[in-house]
Amino acid sequence: QVQLVESGGGMVQAGGSLRLSCAASGRTFSSSDMGWFRQAPGKEREFVAGIRWNGSYTTYADSVKGRFTISRDNAKKMVYLQMNSLKPEDTAVYYCAAGNSHWNFQLSKVDEYRYWGQGTQVTVSS
Repeated sequence: QVQLVESGGGMVQAGGSLRLSCAASGRTFSSSDMGWFRQAPGKEREFVAGIRWNGSYTTYADSVKGRFTISRDNAKKMVYLQMNSLKPEDTAVYYCAAGNSHWNFQLSKVDEYRYWGQGTQVTVSS
């Protein structure tokens, strides 16, 4: 089992940067594929970025590609999302998620993830 706690959200002007952190606890973190998702008011939860259990592969939603970077530190049980060149449309609650890695794990699929954090609000003003 994995417990997840996000931090680092806040309010920033367009063009600014934020770094989200996700602190994990539990013995299976190092074998978990990890993802960041977001949900804006009135919208469905959407994929933002994902990373394999060993950091060997990352993938991003087209809307954030080139601006956001996902990374992890298995020794510290941490996952990060560096967000640069933020836009007002990036405003949402951001969630960290973990899933038990397997050969066909689809990093962009919500249903793949078993464990979720409580979310952290990111607000980008124009």
